[in-house]
Formats: sequence, structure tokens, C-alpha cells
Amino acid sequence: MASAHIEQKLALLPDLPGSYQMKDLNGKIIYVGKAKNLKNRVRSYFKGEHSGKTAQLVENIADFDFIVTSSEKESLLLEITLIQKYQPYYNIRLKRGTGYPYIKITNERDPKLELASDVKKDGAQYFGPYPNVYAAQETLHFLQKVYPLRRCNGYQGRPCLYANMGQCLGPCYREVPVAEYTAQIHKIQHFLDGNTKVVKKVLHEKMDTAADNLEFERAADLRDQLQFIEATVEKQKIISKDGTPRDLFNFYMDKGWLSVQVFFIRQARLMKREKRTFAIVDSAEEELTSFILQFYNRKNAVLPKEILVPKGVDGAMISEVLQVPVRTPQRGEKRDLMELAEKNAQVVLDEKFRLMEMNESKTSGAMQEIADALNIPVIHRIEAFDHSHIQGEEMVSALVVFEDGMPNKNLYRKYKIKTLDHADERAATMEVVRRRYTRLLKEHAQLPDLVLMDGGIIQLNAAREVLEDELGLQVPVAAMVKNDHHKTADLLKEEGEPHVNLDAKSQGFFLLQRIQDEVHRFAITFHRNLRSKNSLASKLDEIAGIGPKTRQKLMAKFGSLNKIAAASDEELHSVGVSKKVAQTLKISLNALKDTEN
Repeated sequence: MASAHIEQKLALLPDLPGSYQMKDLNGKIIYVGKAKNLKNRVRSYFKGEHSGKTAQLVENIADFDFIVTSSEKESLLLEITLIQKYQPYYNIRLKRGTGYPYIKITNERDPKLELASDVKKDGAQYFGPYPNVYAAQETLHFLQKVYPLRRCNGYQGRPCLYANMGQCLGPCYREVPVAEYTAQIHKIQHFLDGNTKVVKKVLHEKMDTAADNLEFERAADLRDQLQFIEATVEKQKIISKDGTPRDLFNFYMDKGWLSVQVFFIRQARLMKREKRTFAIVDSAEEELTSFILQFYNRKNAVLPKEILVPKGVDGAMISEVLQVPVRTPQRGEKRDLMELAEKNAQVVLDEKFRLMEMNESKTSGAMQEIADALNIPVIHRIEAFDHSHIQGEEMVSALVVFEDGMPNKNLYRKYKIKTLDHADERAATMEVVRRRYTRLLKEHAQLPDLVLMDGGIIQLNAAREVLEDELGLQVPVAAMVKNDHHKTADLLKEEGEPHVNLDAKSQGFFLLQRIQDEVHRFAITFHRNLRSKNSLASKLDEIAGIGPKTRQKLMAKFGSLNKIAAASDEELHSVGVSKKVAQTLKISLNALKDTEN
């Protein structure tokens, strides 16, 4: 049920197109959507039943904003812009990436073949783009061997290395006729269009000649070139009678998950495939539209000459935004390929569900074993604490969070113990538990189903005292007890009672071990990093002329004693160290290094 605040805002929504932004308790945008009618679309989230990712979204909505636009197209563009900017958790999100390379024939008297990242208006000829960078590189190398143009820097009075190898037409030592270049370029175009019979025939003849002349290395090289053609060109299925560069998108949806397949069609062949799966909030067709627009909104993304989409997707809208023809195949080879993409999408999603079920059965079973051992009905979230210190100094604590058997590292937390200057496990436990759950209560955030302390009865009683007596929380607490080999042994639930034993070969026991190892690792790593910084600070404090502010600047800029010792006088002066103090600093650090060695 929506809060009074949201109900008031819902009543004020206009019957206009626009973009809406859902926010959580902290005001963070967690979902961005678009609507033909803002009032109807936004109200639909708070009226009726929802499931899957949509239900999770609605549970976390504490507020929303909206921006009215003049058209649905504008709302779509705004939606994509806001998704890219805020990367909301419940939206499909694509990271910005690089585009695909082209093979380029330069516009020069003596042209050459090279790779290009984008098309420029420089009079050159461009082929591609090639979705697979490695394939583009290999294709370029092959063409340079079979149909060479210029590979040298120009006239030098003698043949270059490539000319001697037959991979350069020789402008390094002669004037190559324009007709000779034109003939080679025509062959390159013919090859990239998929016509390989002539190439294979010529290569076979050259290979046979080389073998007859006992030039076995040359014959082997020609054999490798033939194998490359078979591997990279002939094995690609011809799916069109023209060479129009096309991208094809299709999907399969089930149980709130969307599986997307992207087929890249270049030189009338299926050159590459990409696959993505997402848990979604909106309809499959609308989410696919958002996916496609983000797909081409990435840095240096290359637009094809045509985009193919399935029935039900608003191709006209996509075409209007991208300024590229968008069509839905009705028959023939392209329709068959569309069905193949859907089939692949279904296979990928079915596989994901099987893996999810396998993992869920293991992790949920493990969580339930721990719950049963502690007489807790059900456990979804476990929070575990551990302390770290050296002889009572620099005491720190760490928290890890496991949700449904899996670590959620976004929720991990580090704590410097503020109230102690010596080792006191009870006081340290009380401080960190108090800080953690006082904050969760203030933020109205989710509480764990179980709190685990790495230790024994001292930590257990200290945590329970804070949770139950100070904060009035009835959160189950247990201590993870280790054996003489410092390995997880079992759980302690109550002082004076026997340990809660778990089967050492059970999934629950393995999960317990993993939690204890993870929180210990996290605490130790935090402590080592802190100690390293403090060690650097303490050594700088011992050097005359270095005050707290200068020490802080040195630590921030250089980070280690070795880097400070190696710094120039100018670099040291840039952080406020005088020439005299710089000399003292270097002498002291070098003396310190000598004593350590």
C-alpha cells in the first residue's frame, strides 16, 4: 500500500507523456521509466498485484519524481539519458564501450590497408564494421599477404622486407601503376563479399608449385592461409543476397527475466552474436527498446545500415531516434534468422534457470540447515562481525553480509574502534554492534535474520546485551567457534549450553566456514591497510621538520617511504617541504632503509 506522501503525489500526476524516476529511502534513483500518460503509468505501480523484480522495486519505492515531455519520443530519449547517468539498479544497464573496427584502404597515390576505429570523410574506402576485433586483424593480415598494396613508408631505392616476402607491391623501389592497385582493390572487395573460390584456386596452385620446388615453408604458409579462409569465411552462413550491414535483435521472456540475442550480419554473413539476460520491470517489448537505444548510445558504437526487430517492438520509434531503417522480417532467410535468435535466447534463459535452481537448492538448503540448527524459522540475511588488532593496538572491526547464501559485498562495512586504546573484545563488540544497528534503526533499513560473531561466549553475550537490552531488538545471535586448528567447528547459541553441532560434510557447515573465512579475511585486510598507513605516518613523525600537515600531504601524494625517498626536490617542494627539510628527509629515510636491510 502506498504511503500518504505518495498518494498525494499520485493525485497530482498529469495526463501527459514524460519520464518518471523512482527513489528509495535515501533519495537514490532506483528506476527510470517512460510513459505516454504519466498518471496512468506511475499509478499502475501502486495499484494491483506485482511479482518478481517489479514487486521488489515497488517495495523499495519511497518517493518519485517526473519530467513532462512534449512527445513520447522525447520521453524515450530522456529515459535513456537518465539511465546512462544514474545507472539505476532496477533498469537494464549497459556500460559504455568502444565501437567495432573497419578495414580501410587509404586515399593515396600508393594506398595501403589498415584498421580504422571509425569512418572519416577522407576519401578512403571502408569495409565493415567487424564485431570481432581479432577477426578483423586476422582478415587484414590475410589480405596483406594475398592481395598486397603498400606496406612500406614509400620510395627508399631498394625493396623493403615486405616486398621481398611478396606482401608489398614495391613503391619502395619502383613506381607502381595505378591500374595495378585498382586490380588488387577489386580483388579485396570481391573477397570481402564472400567470393573465395578464385582465392582458394590460386592458393592451391601456389602451394602445389612451392611443394614441387621443395619450398616447404612457403607451401606450409599457403596451407595455413587456406585453412584461415575455411575457418573465418566459408563457415559463416550466408543469410542474405545483399551485403547490407544489419543488426538483428530478438528476445525470449519467462518468469520476469528477459534474454536478448543480437546477431551481427556483415558481408551477407552472420559474423558474431552477443547475448544478455536481465530481470526486468517493464514489458519485454519496452525493455528491448530501451536495450537497443542504450546499445547504440555507447561510445563509438557503430550504427548498421538496417536494424531488424521482432513483432511488437516499436520499430518506428527506434528508427526515428536512431535515424536508421528498422524493419520486422515477415518471410524468407531473415525471418528464419529471427526465429533462430529467439530459439537461442530461450536456450540461454533455460540454462540460466537451471543454474539458478542448482545454486538456490544449495544455498537455500545451507541457510535452512543453519536455521534449523538454531531453531530459527527461516534465514535470508546473515551479518557477521570479526575484530582484528596487534597486541591490543589499532583495533578494528569488519562486517560482512550474506543474502540467501551469497555474499553481498556492497553491504560490507569497516569500523575503526573509537572508544578503546587497548584490546577489549567485549567493549569492541558492544561498540560496533551498537553503531551498526542504531544506524539501521534510524534509516528504517532491513535488519538481518541472524547475527554471527567470530569468537566465543564473550562476543556472543556482548552482542546480545546491545541488541536486546539497549536497542530492544529480538535478532537471533550466535558465535562461530573455532577448534584448536583455528578452523570453524560449530555454533554457540547460549552460555552454559552445548555447542550447536552441524554435520561437517553438510552444505550448512560449508556455508558457515565460508562466512567465517570471509569476515576474517575482510577484517585482516582492513587492519593491514590501516597499519601500513599508520606505520608510514609514525616514521615520518620521527623526522625533524615534518609536521602533521606536511606528513599528511606526503602520504597523500607519494603513499610510501620508498617513493618519498626517490622524489626530486621539486616534487617535495610542491607539497610544502623546504630545501633544507627535504635534505633531512632524504638522509633520514635512506638511513632508515639501511637499518632495515
